[in-house]
Amino acid sequence: MVPVTQLGWAVLTGLGLGLGLWMLVSLVPRLGRPRLASRVAPYVYDISPVARELVDRRTANPLPVFGFLLEPITSRAIAVLSRVLGGSDATARTLRQAGVAHTVDAFRARQLVWGAAGAAVGVLTAIAATRVHGIPAIASVGIVVVFAASGVVARDWLLQRAARARLARMASELPTVLEFLTLSLSAGEGILDAIRRVSRISRGELSAELATVVADVNTGLPFAESLVALADQLRLPAFTRCVEQVTGALDRGTPLVEVLRAQAQDSRDEAKRELLEVAGKKEVAMLVPLVFLILPTTIAFAIFPGIMVLQLGF
Repeated sequence: MVPVTQLGWAVLTGLGLGLGLWMLVSLVPRLGRPRLASRVAPYVYDISPVARELVDRRTANPLPVFGFLLEPITSRAIAVLSRVLGGSDATARTLRQAGVAHTVDAFRARQLVWGAAGAAVGVLTAIAATRVHGIPAIASVGIVVVFAASGVVARDWLLQRAARARLARMASELPTVLEFLTLSLSAGEGILDAIRRVSRISRGELSAELATVVADVNTGLPFAESLVALADQLRLPAFTRCVEQVTGALDRGTPLVEVLRAQAQDSRDEAKRELLEVAGKKEVAMLVPLVFLILPTTIAFAIFPGIMVLQLGF
């Protein structure tokens, strides 16, 4: 009779060996011609999320084959997870704000993987708790469910955190970008040429988004419509107000230089207000260790000698 511990280690080592051999085999170059989509993808990398996935795809990746074999089960699980979590539009907007090129279904699949990893950790935790404390079976199932749900929620939280961080970077870049646009417009360039120049020479999140506007205009879309679509996708308040002012100035024929200069100043003022608000919150947070740690310790050191003297009877 093989012990359970030896059997578990045999399964783990076998899975590790199989996964390693699979990755080594996947590194071998293919002998066939590349597909048409793979050959065209580098030329439409800037405007096509599918092309970016093809170009950025890793070679040593056995997951597509496993995904093909388990596709009926995974697709049903993804559909159930989407119905339970809901909010596909909000998830798509968060993916766009985070700069992730995945679709909602692809993100749900990654959430499912995180949930499966959490369930695996929950199984190990439940086994260890059963051996140590002898907990009932319903408690073990609850541990596995909690760990699986934690994996799904953790993946969504990381996405939202990445989206907030990217929006914060774009908000900090907005005043500089607007000033560069103002300089280009003052030099005699048009608004589209100014955006093209800024997106070409700048390195940042907002510059990359403006480059997509230039690419959309080059494909034949109207400039104002591309800007409004970008503002709707990002949902960055400062950028949305700037787009509204720019499109209104284009409709009315108002000089764009003064509009952009005023928007840059408003963005810097808003950044100062946010900095003051954060400073106020941090100031309150700094009082927490002072009130609950340093002050009680100081009082204890001040009172303790007197208590000792009273106990000794001096």
